[in-house]
Amino acid sequence: MNTQTEASTNVFDVVKQVFSVVFVIAGIAAFYYFSDVKLIYRVLGLLAVSGGIVAMLVTTAWGSTISTFIIDSKIEVRKIVWPTRDETIRTTLLVFAMVSVVSLVLWLLDTFLFWGVRLLTGQA
Repeated sequence: MNTQTEASTNVFDVVKQVFSVVFVIAGIAAFYYFSDVKLIYRVLGLLAVSGGIVAMLVTTAWGSTISTFIIDSKIEVRKIVWPTRDETIRTTLLVFAMVSVVSLVLWLLDTFLFWGVRLLTGQA
């Protein structure tokens, strides 16, 4: 009995997804078909069609999974401990200082290696 219920739900989900693709194509076609109407009304119509499509897709199993993921993501974002402004400035300055020191060391190493190669090859 459960297998039949799941199969019919999957069929309804597929039908909803097919209708959503048809509505997307129809909405875009209507946007260009009514090119003589003001742009704001065409955009609002396209947004209304898009909202209806999203509402229809949320009722599918796939849409339910995605909405659950979005809600869980929002909860996880609230758990993040953001650094203070002072910590951010200190870390940024430390990164700049370390990049400067490493670039100076690499420049010196490159200069001495170039000098050594020129000395070995007799171009000095």
